Amino acid sequence: MAWITSVGVSIPEYEITQKDIQSFVKEVFPRSEREINRLLPVFENAAVEKRQFVVPKEWFGKDHTFQERNELYEKKALQYSLEAVDHCLSNKSFLTEEVPYEAIDYILYVSSTGVATPTIDARLMNERNFRDDVKRVPLWGLGCAGGGAGLARAMDFAHMYPKATILVVCVELCGLTFQKDDRRKSNFIGTALFGDGIAAALIMGEKSPVVSKRISTAPRMIQSSSKLKKQALDVMGWNVNEDGFQVVFAKSIPALVETFWKEHIEEFLRSIEKNEKDLSFYVAHPGGQKVLQAYEEVLGSSNEKFKYSYDVLRNHGNMSSATVLHVLKRWMEEFPKAGTASVLAALGPGFSSELVGLEWSE
Repeated sequence: MAWITSVGVSIPEYEITQKDIQSFVKEVFPRSEREINRLLPVFENAAVEKRQFVVPKEWFGKDHTFQERNELYEKKALQYSLEAVDHCLSNKSFLTEEVPYEAIDYILYVSSTGVATPTIDARLMNERNFRDDVKRVPLWGLGCAGGGAGLARAMDFAHMYPKATILVVCVELCGLTFQKDDRRKSNFIGTALFGDGIAAALIMGEKSPVVSKRISTAPRMIQSSSKLKKQALDVMGWNVNEDGFQVVFAKSIPALVETFWKEHIEEFLRSIEKNEKDLSFYVAHPGGQKVLQAYEEVLGSSNEKFKYSYDVLRNHGNMSSATVLHVLKRWMEEFPKAGTASVLAALGPGFSSELVGLEWSE
């Protein structure tokens, strides 16, 4: 078994409403007034009301070099990672008592919005009392699929090493990648959707020394599946230029949910011997409102089963890999009854899909 026993988050300090971002874009985006007015419905249809960032609004109106952006990433990623890990290991909503740093055997650090060597997980270990023999696994470039992939790889470790206690830390500072002189539609869409997000999850094997610290029902990861659509590298990701990371975000993503993802989820449900009616809800990464609606249509499901995906999107935007952990936390706080089944889902660059089967147990 692989238990998800706690989730912790860190909320960046600068909150900006969608209306404020929309007004700001009108001022700085390098397109004619006619072009901007034609694109502005993207903001209104994004189902986002507010987002949080590690820098104030004024920062986005200035020019920044790749070096400046990345130095900020290194500093802020460490700061907010520590907050999320501290929250995760001491979260009284899920744990009867704090889990000590010394109990951690693995750290999986997931990010796609900055680069660092030594990696941020090594810096985390210097700031807290982790053991010096912790196994570190930095996962870079998985984008929005990274939260699902990180949990799935943690499950693999917990199955192989049932005494293991594992941290998955997702840090995405999407705002630091914004390039105000990029006039492409992808950048406009990204500006309407993405925010900064940080979250950490605690995974335990069935023989972990601290597995008894969970308060009530918790999700067990029972099986995972990864699927890659070949020859689809241009759907989602980064172009790297002299200013940093330039967003790639294709309009075909909802259509791919209806084809590529439909095939994947149907295969997965058969493999775990479940159907849509067996699942009480979905822990779905909200790539955007259209993506969530495409999920519902493919599954023949209800809006209610995705309620926290919509809620997280509305209040935080798309935070790339960290988003699905925010959604997971909200469902875990309901303490579903034993036997409740769900599927965690996330899509990312490649074009790729990650699925994890969940079952709540005592």
